[in-house]
Amino acid sequence: MVLRRIFSALINNAQVVEKLAESRPIRRAAQITAFAITKAQIAGKEASTKLLRSETVRQVREESSKMPRDVQELGRRATRLRNTFVKEVKDGMRDARRQIKDKK
Repeated sequence: MVLRRIFSALINNAQVVEKLAESRPIRRAAQITAFAITKAQIAGKEASTKLLRSETVRQVREESSKMPRDVQELGRRATRLRNTFVKEVKDGMRDARRQIKDKK
């Protein structure tokens, strides 16, 4: 309890916070955090563009625009969609393995 109060008093003191912000370890931690966030944003953009180019997404859009005539046709469409999805997951895993091997 006492430790919490001391810590709270230090954090709420503007001079202490300013001094910490100017310290090398805190600046370096901020740089690393900014770098990680930027890398995550870039990876997210790449993943979203890859997803939009995905065969599965194209097929879902195409299949959802048509109404199935009967239950069998709906089953066939679901099977085709599943097969396409599994194929893309396998291709993605193969690409990931290749990238890991290339880094080594």
